[in-house]
Amino acid sequence: MSNSPWHLFDRFGIELEYMIVSKETGKVLPRVDAVLGKDENGENRSDLQHGDVGLSNELVSHVLEFKCAEPANSFAGWSDRFHQEILAANETLSKIDAELLPTAAHPFMDPMTETTLWPYDCNEIYEAYNRIFDCRGHGWANLQSTHLNISFCGDEEFGKLHAAIRLLLPLIPAFAASSPYLDSRYTGYKDARIETYRHNQEKIPSITGKVIPEAIFTEADYNEKIFEVVKRDIAPYDTDHLLNHFFLNSRGAIARFDRGAVEIRLVDIQECPKADVALAEFEMAILKGFAKGTFASLEVQKAFDTDKLVKILFATVKDAEEALIQDADYLKIFGMETSEMQAKDLLKAILQKVHSDISAESQTVLEKILNRGTLATVLVKKLGEKPSQKAFVQEYAKLAHSLATNTLYM
Repeated sequence: MSNSPWHLFDRFGIELEYMIVSKETGKVLPRVDAVLGKDENGENRSDLQHGDVGLSNELVSHVLEFKCAEPANSFAGWSDRFHQEILAANETLSKIDAELLPTAAHPFMDPMTETTLWPYDCNEIYEAYNRIFDCRGHGWANLQSTHLNISFCGDEEFGKLHAAIRLLLPLIPAFAASSPYLDSRYTGYKDARIETYRHNQEKIPSITGKVIPEAIFTEADYNEKIFEVVKRDIAPYDTDHLLNHFFLNSRGAIARFDRGAVEIRLVDIQECPKADVALAEFEMAILKGFAKGTFASLEVQKAFDTDKLVKILFATVKDAEEALIQDADYLKIFGMETSEMQAKDLLKAILQKVHSDISAESQTVLEKILNRGTLATVLVKKLGEKPSQKAFVQEYAKLAHSLATNTLYM
């Protein structure tokens, strides 16, 4: 998103990440280059634009990103736009017996032996990350997410948006978890991607913080308390000054003052764009509810303790919609007069309060997801705690079919 002629919620951007896998074996294939192709000079492309949709590489060569090429002002039609580009990518990949696979983590990838960094444009940056952190781990090489970028203009709007996002983040795994498996077994976490993500850069703790961002509501404070600390801490490792502080910041939501947006990073990729767009609409509707005063006052939002939010996040990362939220103050924000409540019941109550800001199609999808359970829960019920590789290949082939047909996995 460009730097801000847009005000709060005027524009947004969605980014969807999918793995490329072998149709036969289900193993990851480092072949994003097959989709992006070469430019007129015969050089490998790192990005491509088809109408409203942009495609690009990521850190590793088996992950392909689809995104809004320009900031959007309506969710209408985006499910279909993304789906058409997914079909086109799959048609290209079929020539090498490969396809795109959804969900936020490959269930049996061995990142120590199967990680291939993107070798073309920006490779020096990826190599710097690899040198500092060693990217041959699940947190770097095996995690796919949906990013939602939301516009703001100036400190007042940033403060409102950042306050609301901090309160939203702990709920996200309760409706978006899709990564229960790593290393061919159930990890014990419905959202293993976030559990892995939060430990990913412990070598430099200031980069991720507590995942839930600090209670900071102005650009000056953000620069002082986050960016300057990150720049100071990375300096001994990044002697060539390759790593930008905007990208280094790995909290669950990151402020992009350079383009007037906050990017939410905690959403696991789902089984199809229809689900991804519905969850993005849900996020946006909840945040608008905070901004409009549907929930707590701005003062209450800003004052809420970060550690309490972190505790709730850890609960939903582990148990997703089945997590028990035991924080009366947090529940009261949403009008719930009780000391504890299952996350799925809170989400259903919230949906009733914000449904007017969600399209009819996405409301239907959200109701199905909230009644079905998260994708992680459904997968664990079907596959159990330690499935065979054959069972993984067969079940994840059904997920690939959901992606290809833009339908929910049930």
